[in-house]
Amino acid sequence: MSATPFDTLRPLPSSDGRLSYHSLPALEEAGVGRISRLPVSIRIVLEAVLRHCDGDKVTAEHVRELASWQPEAERSAEIPFVVARVVLQDFTGVPLLADLAAMRSVAVAQGREAKLIEPLVPVDLVIDHSVQVDHYGTPDALRRNMEIEFERNRERYQFMKWGMQAFDTFRVVPPGFGIVHQVNLEYLARGVHRTKDGVAYPDTLGPQLEARLRAERADLATRHETVVAGLRETAETTQRDLLAWLDGQSLWYDEGVTW
Repeated sequence: MSATPFDTLRPLPSSDGRLSYHSLPALEEAGVGRISRLPVSIRIVLEAVLRHCDGDKVTAEHVRELASWQPEAERSAEIPFVVARVVLQDFTGVPLLADLAAMRSVAVAQGREAKLIEPLVPVDLVIDHSVQVDHYGTPDALRRNMEIEFERNRERYQFMKWGMQAFDTFRVVPPGFGIVHQVNLEYLARGVHRTKDGVAYPDTLGPQLEARLRAERADLATRHETVVAGLRETAETTQRDLLAWLDGQSLWYDEGVTW
């Protein structure tokens, strides 16, 4: 979504080519709300809602409601927030991949294209907590353990490989590269994303696993310099409760969330 009813798209000088971003200061200048007074975490969510404002699933009223956020107000309205990406761990990610496979089967049975079923945002499934120690104390112990791992869980890995081929937005990080938290922070977190039409936006993450990664995604969302949102400031305080209400299922099935 490049254009919204609020005319907030602004050019962003970049060495990576011609980019643009949705300016929150421009939204405030339009009289939508005192956005500069909002917490950084709320502004990051607001940028996402503004960027996806299409008048259908995300309306101008959604933007206005979040722009007028008050810390003590009653939480009753749903915010159609779409994260930039989702990280899954193998124990929880494989059942979700099975759900997607079942949905594809139903679509085909109804005479529709299987490609209609696709995750809304990029998804990375990190396989960790998997490799067992059958060999140790030798230089080739890791290689031998990995070989046994792939043989021991052949069907599971074949299913994941099928998922990578079936879905354009689904990737798998194989075992042996580290735990999901390490892989997320060191390899998957990009800081800033860009759409196909050159709109830059900040990295936000929705995990389908335990609470620790929620703190990591909050830290990433609040500590990196949010150039895209027009803030040009670095938040020093980790918002550890950022998006704690998010349920991983809602990210896959396009359900609303309440803030």
